[in-house]
Amino acid sequence: MWQKRAIALLILLASCGLGWLIFHTEVSGSWPFKLGLDLSGGTQLVYRADLSDIQAADTADSMAALRDTIERRVNLFGVSEPIVQTESSSALSGVSEQRLIVELPGVTDTQKAIALIGQTPVLEFRMLKVGASVPTDNSTSSINAAFEAATLTGKDLTSATLEFQGTGGSLSEPVVALAFNAEGAQIFANLTKDNVGRYFGIFLDGTPISVPVIQESIPDGTAIISGNFTAEGAKELARNLNEGALPVPITLISTQTVSGTLGEQAVQSGIMAGLFGIGAVVLFMLLWYRLPGLLAGIALSIYIVVMLSLFKFIPVTLTAAGIAAFILSVGMAVDANILIFERTKEELRSGKGTQDAIREGFARAWPSIRDSNISSMITAIILFWFGSSIIQGFALVFGLGVLVSMLTAISVSRTFLLALGIDGKSGFKHFLFSSGIRS
Repeated sequence: MWQKRAIALLILLASCGLGWLIFHTEVSGSWPFKLGLDLSGGTQLVYRADLSDIQAADTADSMAALRDTIERRVNLFGVSEPIVQTESSSALSGVSEQRLIVELPGVTDTQKAIALIGQTPVLEFRMLKVGASVPTDNSTSSINAAFEAATLTGKDLTSATLEFQGTGGSLSEPVVALAFNAEGAQIFANLTKDNVGRYFGIFLDGTPISVPVIQESIPDGTAIISGNFTAEGAKELARNLNEGALPVPITLISTQTVSGTLGEQAVQSGIMAGLFGIGAVVLFMLLWYRLPGLLAGIALSIYIVVMLSLFKFIPVTLTAAGIAAFILSVGMAVDANILIFERTKEELRSGKGTQDAIREGFARAWPSIRDSNISSMITAIILFWFGSSIIQGFALVFGLGVLVSMLTAISVSRTFLLALGIDGKSGFKHFLFSSGIRS
């Protein structure tokens, strides 16, 4: 018996320690919870990616390169915990489109956010079609009619540097020297080797800024962008390309801004909802199941502490949907306790001792708890796998909650009940282990 009580005491002490850690780090601000855009305030930008010139097999790689490029870009803003992700969405026409979602917590100036993202140029290298002449205007129709699809894009670029070139010993013309990655260098080497004498267009944001003639093979994977730049203009272009030339064009389709005040109100509302909901559940368990209900309330408190710890350690980005999933998982935790207590009560009525009734009650309740929780976790996995970012946040918190609630209901509640060592066959002790309005 002393071993069970020692384990129960150890669980209580560890839980109190975790609870203090959560409270202290949150109050001091040294390790706060990671809040989503709807709770912390900020700006969300949604872009549509133009993959018309990308092969279907290369869609995933292109979107991954786009996400990485934009992520590097927004990290330069000094924004705390920016989120950049891609998703596939079905339009009204039934055609699937690829989207890029950028969340910038704390940035409430939408136009500033758009400008910062929009400064990243789209770099493309395109061959002039055989028999075509260099267009005199930069209209989209003229360019698409004269040039082939992009052979190289910004995803193949590793660096861009400012250099000066000239003739007759005068190094006065600023240019931008480009270096490609291994794959891009090989493509560029083969391209220049097989197309000597042809025009080769270098495009930024769909506009040709330089259309040189390939004079010879360039095997070292470097290229020069020239276009009557000023020194400052070439320097800015090199900086923007280094910060990330987009592998595919993107178009802004929606914006959403949440002020810090609204975010704080959402947090306070979520906390109050959680406190009222959990308080009501604990009160019901205490009134209906008496002593086991009290222990279930303690186990529920431990469950909450463990979940909040996981939110910090993983870390989990908490959103309004995530808070709702957390509160919902509290109900799942209590549901397991109710099954256990009802089975235990049946064993007590059959004449078994308290310890045997508790053990048998847990054993009989376990299959139902296991099956219901597994089905809930499968649902959470499916939602996380196929859902959008908001649904994924809900599914992650809900799945964690179901798993932790199952463990606390089976282990913590059982340990506490067995550690009491009370024989509830008669008298006041029998009342403590009964439930409902009747003994």
